[in-house]
Amino acid sequence: MAQQGTLDAKRVISGNYGFLYDEDGEWLSNVTSIEANIEIGMEEIRRAGTRWLGNKTTTLKGSGSIGGYMITSVWIEKMNQVTDDESSPFVTELQVVLDDPESFGAYRVRLKNVTFDNIPVINFEVGSIVEQEYTFVFSGYEVIEGIRPQ
Repeated sequence: MAQQGTLDAKRVISGNYGFLYDEDGEWLSNVTSIEANIEIGMEEIRRAGTRWLGNKTTTLKGSGSIGGYMITSVWIEKMNQVTDDESSPFVTELQVVLDDPESFGAYRVRLKNVTFDNIPVINFEVGSIVEQEYTFVFSGYEVIEGIRPQ
């Protein structure tokens, strides 16, 4: 078997070059972390002629979280509309970009139909920087730009 080359460490992507943009294209510079995952729901399928169970994908659920420093209360105020019995929840789109200049290119993902599932009304500790975490669900995503080796 032929031995492959070693990992080029400078191509490993650094989170220092991660950016989050709101639906208007505004960079949310206070964000220090974001995570988005899709849970795949499956049903077990019994099959004749084998002991092996099959699996059929039946549902998808997107969820994630955003962490960052508290700079303004704008997002909390937008999320607050769900507390009015006559308003719908705040729904938005987010674009996440990883653009390390030493990588093979930028990775851009758009999260669709983002709805926040908690409102961090207030949280602080004397002597500490105020940080917030927003958890959300989403339905749909699009890879706008992928990374490929060159």
